[in-house]
Amino acid sequence: MGRKKLADANAVENAEVFTHLEEIASNTWWSWNPQAQDLFERANPDVYLKSDKNPWLTVKKLTLKRKRVLVDNIPFVEDVADVRKQLQEYLDQKTWYNEKYAGRLRSLIAYFCMEYAIHESLPFYAGGLGVLAGDHLKSASDLGLPMIAIGMYWKKGYTRQHIDKNGKPVDEFRLLTPENTPLQEVVGLNGHPLRLKVTIEDRTVQLRAWQLDIGRIPLYLLDADIMQNERQDRQLTHVLYSGDRATRVRQEIILGIGGWQLIRHLKLNVSACHLNEGHAAFVQFERIVERMHELGETYKKAAKTITESTVFTTHTPVPAGNEEFDPKLIDKYFGVYQKRLKLTHEEFHDLARVKPGARKENFGMTPLALHTSMFSNGVAALHGKIARKMWKHVYPVKKMADVPIGHVTNGIHLKTWLHPEMGELLEKYLGKDWEHSQDQAKLWAKCKRIPDQVLWDIHQKFKEELIEFCRGRLEAQEKRTKTHSKKRADLDMVLDPKALTIGFARRFAPYKRATLVFNDAARLAKILNSQRMPVQIIFAGKAHPADIDGKKLIQQLIKYSHETRFRRRIFFIEDYEMEVARHMVAGVDIWLNNPERPREASGTSGMKPALHGGLNLSILDGWWPEGYNKKNGWAIGTGKDHDGTKASNKRDANELYKILEKEAVPAYFKIDKATGLPLKWIEMMKNSLMSIPPFFNTHRQVKEYLTKYYHPAMRKSSK
Repeated sequence: MGRKKLADANAVENAEVFTHLEEIASNTWWSWNPQAQDLFERANPDVYLKSDKNPWLTVKKLTLKRKRVLVDNIPFVEDVADVRKQLQEYLDQKTWYNEKYAGRLRSLIAYFCMEYAIHESLPFYAGGLGVLAGDHLKSASDLGLPMIAIGMYWKKGYTRQHIDKNGKPVDEFRLLTPENTPLQEVVGLNGHPLRLKVTIEDRTVQLRAWQLDIGRIPLYLLDADIMQNERQDRQLTHVLYSGDRATRVRQEIILGIGGWQLIRHLKLNVSACHLNEGHAAFVQFERIVERMHELGETYKKAAKTITESTVFTTHTPVPAGNEEFDPKLIDKYFGVYQKRLKLTHEEFHDLARVKPGARKENFGMTPLALHTSMFSNGVAALHGKIARKMWKHVYPVKKMADVPIGHVTNGIHLKTWLHPEMGELLEKYLGKDWEHSQDQAKLWAKCKRIPDQVLWDIHQKFKEELIEFCRGRLEAQEKRTKTHSKKRADLDMVLDPKALTIGFARRFAPYKRATLVFNDAARLAKILNSQRMPVQIIFAGKAHPADIDGKKLIQQLIKYSHETRFRRRIFFIEDYEMEVARHMVAGVDIWLNNPERPREASGTSGMKPALHGGLNLSILDGWWPEGYNKKNGWAIGTGKDHDGTKASNKRDANELYKILEKEAVPAYFKIDKATGLPLKWIEMMKNSLMSIPPFFNTHRQVKEYLTKYYHPAMRKSSK
């Protein structure tokens, strides 16, 4: 290459537009900014779409030839500059927290969680817990809370679950190297890459940490896969929720104890900890030991201080969801801590028991977290009540009302889950700054002004996008399994944009009853196959790799979809993740949820369709008892608990069929002659928009945590 060409190539490579593009890609603020996402797709569409819409990889794989084209594309260069300016303003502007609490508490809140769902290109999540954690951080960033977060760098993420030619779920784990992400290795105060050391059994395991910026919030992800460690230890941070019980203990040592060591090494002034589920509860041992050995405090005094500065959120009323370990296994890993805490063997284990002295009781992470947290909560009003009942015996109280477990009902990060075109519509009718007042009901009352035709048309557009997306997924699945025998014209017949479309998407755990709707298959077939009022159901979801019963449910569902009576009426979309979810919550008419009450702690998926005028059809469990107002959807049943029998399933299924037959389906197809629109249905769509987003959002949720728990914990710590 001649000097002139080399100079030209260098000028292109170093052009400011690519520096700016990389800067935008390095902060996951782009995951809730449609303009930023659009830039990456325009820059390198093929790589962007094939990489789970990974902006960092998209920029990294720009060829010199493509860069030359982009440098000369003036509108693109200007748009990059504009989005970069938006990011800088976002990071620099005075926040809600600063305006309301300026100068009061300058210390930090540390948020611990095993999984985080920020975007599908960063698969550090399995399901609802991770989605909630990711949305929590995004709202904490938007509001400007002084927060950091601790998690794990799952190098192979969670399962990508595909369906083979026999209809069986098959798990795949894809390697995600740091170079293909915006992760930055954390350096210590000496300027060198940070190395932490945790004791696991009889050896020292070294950890490094990566920083991922979630807007204003730094998320630190711990990583054991470094050369200095033994092979078995390097694999500890490969796959989320993997391995045997010993593996899980080791992983939770890394999260809790390693997480606190990171905070200490970086000299971060943390005054309150939020344990989002019990996985991180081992952090309490490390915090107590630190005070005892560095400040000379007794166990009692140190434990009191740590307890008073801790918030614990329990997310499940399902016993299997509350982690337990064999006491002998815990002794193997925590004998040293028993001595350092100056506790007897029984005193140590009582910290993780419901009943003191119950030697046959397992070591419970939820009781451990409850015993060492002054502030504890469930994630919906009903769940708070269930949690108080479940864990009453942890506390020396006589009345259920005196159990110190409250609740903060979950929400969603609206901008993450909002279709960009719906965002434009809300700007038009609610105002450009609507998101700053998103937790005010009077703002959402303005949705009444949206013309019926406009709301109907935009939702129909979202449904068509969902259908086209599903057709693409089904075609790809058929090609991969070599069962592809259809022409494109045949695929165009798959899914009907004129049919009432029901969505069911979640983790395939048996208690969520994915196949309840097939309880009376003949009755269901009659509902779906009406020529005048056709109905179709789109299912999506994953089972945990080790959940045999969950996988059997998926196989059963796929088998149903192949039956003649359900062909073109029942569809299963494989490999459920955030992109599938975004299409579904925007495009379905009805969101179906039918768990065994009261086993759904909260559930946030049903809050997302409401943003797009979708209606909920749900058991009165989780958040729905608080959300249902008789105008924004339907309640299955009257709030009776499931008793574990087939009779309860039959009762709930009959209620579901009755609602579809008598109310939902007729309402959708009842067309007003003058307007050509289903006016009653559109009225319910507006009610859904006006009633659900103003409360069920993470801005309200984070503010509630702040006032009820974070600030009291921070004040206790500062005394």
